[in-house]
Amino acid sequence: MEGLLFLYPFVITSETKQIQMKQILLYLSIFLISTTSFCQELTGVELLENAITYHDPNGNWNTFNGTVHVTMESPGKPNRDTEIQINLPEEYFYSKAVKDSISTEFILEKEDCKILYNGSETFSEEIAKEKRLSCERAIMYKNYYTYLYGLPMKLKDPGTIVDNKVERKSFMGKEYLVIKVTYKEPVGGDTWYFYFNPESYAMEIYQFFHEESKNDGEYILLTEEEIINGIKMPKNRAWYTNKEDQLLGTDILK
Repeated sequence: MEGLLFLYPFVITSETKQIQMKQILLYLSIFLISTTSFCQELTGVELLENAITYHDPNGNWNTFNGTVHVTMESPGKPNRDTEIQINLPEEYFYSKAVKDSISTEFILEKEDCKILYNGSETFSEEIAKEKRLSCERAIMYKNYYTYLYGLPMKLKDPGTIVDNKVERKSFMGKEYLVIKVTYKEPVGGDTWYFYFNPESYAMEIYQFFHEESKNDGEYILLTEEEIINGIKMPKNRAWYTNKEDQLLGTDILK
């Protein structure tokens, strides 16, 4: 009898199961309510600030002066290796891309622009047209790389409109906190969505549409991180089409 009394607390009756199930449902309801409430209370600007605190905890981006090396892997194409130098205080930008043993270099130093093809500033108009070697192209690359590797800090730039509403969305089976970003003319015309980890606020996906009703544009999956000048930057960026889920290429930061 004493042995049976000792085991009594561990005997689970059907009534006990019902009580436990009610408790679980209660806790789940409280969790969902609190999560929904949290998502509603957190504004887009507040979510962005949390993400910036995660990626750039010491506020280093505005004085960024560093070099990154990126390898672009595209299905069925040779790799493209690019060295990128960004010095924001000095308004200096440099990129050197090598693909199929051909190198192109773009240098912007304040108002000055220089372009090199296979190490030389002298090249034909045919090559310039074929390889799109122009100062306009150099500015495009500067804006492109500065934007991508400056995210999410770049979302505080003038002309950026961060929607105040924070949505909770599921993408590939994972939950995210999402903000919508648009731009004033002439800054940009695309619509962007940025997906943040709800616990760490790390940026893990972003997506853009030229015309959202057509489901055009691309989404970019971000995996792993490299710390450069104290900033957590995504190591891998895999680019996919929104409509077909087709892999276009992967940028690998080194």
